[in-house]
Amino acid sequence: MKKPAFTFSKQYKLILLAVLLIAILAGCGPSRAPLDPGSLTFFEHYFVYPFSLLIKKIASIFGGSYGLSIISITVVIRLILMPFMVKQTKSSLDMKAKMDLLKPELDELKKKYANKRDPESQQKQQAEMMEIYKKHNMNPLAGVAGCLPLLIQMPVLLGFYYAIIRTPEIAKHPFLWFSLGHTDIIMMIIAVIIYFLQYRVSLIGMDETQKKQMAVMGLISPIMIGVISLNAPAALPLYWATGGLFLVIQTIVVKKKYYAE
Repeated sequence: MKKPAFTFSKQYKLILLAVLLIAILAGCGPSRAPLDPGSLTFFEHYFVYPFSLLIKKIASIFGGSYGLSIISITVVIRLILMPFMVKQTKSSLDMKAKMDLLKPELDELKKKYANKRDPESQQKQQAEMMEIYKKHNMNPLAGVAGCLPLLIQMPVLLGFYYAIIRTPEIAKHPFLWFSLGHTDIIMMIIAVIIYFLQYRVSLIGMDETQKKQMAVMGLISPIMIGVISLNAPAALPLYWATGGLFLVIQTIVVKKKYYAE
C-alpha cells in the first residue's frame, strides 16, 4: 500500500532538518575560535559568552573541575526547560486523544471524496473537514504550537554547546578517565547508548504507526551524536550523555504520570 505523500514529506523534512543540524554542529556554523568579548555577534553576546563565563565560575566552585561544571549546568538547564517539555508531552497526548476521536469521521470523509479530485470537490472536502474539527472544538494548527517548546530550548542548548567548544580552559582539564579536550571513544559510546535509550523510551504509549514514523529520526539522533563525538573533545559527549540521561528519566516519569490518568 502506497504511503500518503504528507507522511513521506514530513519524514523527509525531518531528515533534512537533522542533516542540517549535523552540519552545523560538525563545524559548518559559527566559529570554534575562543570567544573575543570585543567582537561578539548577537547570539554570542546573549547566549554563548554568558554560558562560557558561567562554566568557568561553576568550575571554580568545584575546585577547578570543568567536568562537574558541565554536568551541573546541564542538569540545571534541563530542570528549567522541563516545564516546557512536560507541556509539550501533555499537548501531544491531548492531540492524539482528539485525533483518535476524530478518526472515524475523517475516514468516512476520505472515503466520500476518494474518487473526486476536481478543485470544487477538494474545496468541499476541506470545508467539511474544518466543520468536523470545529464540532469537536479542535484546532488543526495545535500541532504547530506544540513545536514552540522545541524552538524555545534550541537557542539555550546551542548557546551552551558553543560555550563548551569555545572556552579553551575546558580543554586543559581531565575528568574521570579522560581529557575534556580530547576525543574519547568510551564517552562517545556512552552518549550514543544513552540517546538510543532515550529514543526507545520516547516510544512508550505510541501506536505501531507512530513508532514506524519515528524509526528514522530515532536512529538519526544517536548516529549524529556518534559522528560528531568522533571529531570533538570529550566535553561534548559528556554534555550530551548528561542531558540524554536526564531526558530518559524525565520521559519515563512524565509518560507514566499522563498515561496513568
